[in-house]
Amino acid sequence: MKKAFFIGFLGLLSFTSCDKVENPFPPTITTELNYSLYPGGDSIAYSATEWPVFIPNTNSFRNIMLEDFTGHTCVSCPIAADTAHKIHEDYPERVFISTIHSGPTGAGAFQLTTASFPIDWTNPSGLAVGEYFGSIPGSAFLGNPRGSVSRILNGGQHTANVNDWRGFTETAMGSSLKANSQAAVNYYPSTRGVFIHTEVENLAVLSNDLYTVVTLMEDSVIAKQKMPDNTTDESYIHRDIMRGTIGSNWEGRQLTENELDNGKYYFNYSFSLPAQYDADNVHLLIYVRDAETEEVYQVIKKKLQ
Repeated sequence: MKKAFFIGFLGLLSFTSCDKVENPFPPTITTELNYSLYPGGDSIAYSATEWPVFIPNTNSFRNIMLEDFTGHTCVSCPIAADTAHKIHEDYPERVFISTIHSGPTGAGAFQLTTASFPIDWTNPSGLAVGEYFGSIPGSAFLGNPRGSVSRILNGGQHTANVNDWRGFTETAMGSSLKANSQAAVNYYPSTRGVFIHTEVENLAVLSNDLYTVVTLMEDSVIAKQKMPDNTTDESYIHRDIMRGTIGSNWEGRQLTENELDNGKYYFNYSFSLPAQYDADNVHLLIYVRDAETEEVYQVIKKKLQ
């Protein structure tokens, strides 16, 4: 297997004197795997004992990534979040939610921090995704809430109204599988080191440029949210929060001949899980996107432990 090595570093939350809770973008550096994150720091031992051997991927189902563009002062957003969560509960192994605090121009009024809503839920990759889809000529993404169903074009739009999420999702689940993925994750609590190994197959021999993207997701956080009756729920459960991309910007890593081995593409990443995250309360979404159409052909979910 060819080893294309990437490492992403995720930033820590910081608290300023005005009590604003920051969530800075995880700066990304391309380098070899950081074996200091492996207990003992021995790259030879890691390769011999920890490196995965992927068995043939027999999966034939297309999974769906439902992106929920939201904001903590958006009064209509909790209803959308409940809709997305219910769809996931109905298809827990097939539909995965990515809650992105972003609007059509990136950070808008609903994402801004105030004395009453001090947590900055945004990150540059998430903001860039929102801004990208909001800036497409003729885009109906004009505000929150809004969502995408694997970024599939429906009625000429990449994003959809919350009332269409279920129907679009169920239709997409029945479509043919054009790309397949599998991954192995090794997490070492003593160093908080995460090693990610991914395999991608271009099943339909798609000619467009394909990219693989890895995102860090936080399972749930209790924090303030503006509600539909304009009250503030101080114990609101924010779910499936997109915290940033690992080893790349929002566009991901391109599938090229450098990563190709026996007809499959292999990507490897390592990073140190920041102290603010509980390893039991995070997961990874790994997906394959088409750079021409923006469609997400496959997405898989991996827990750290």
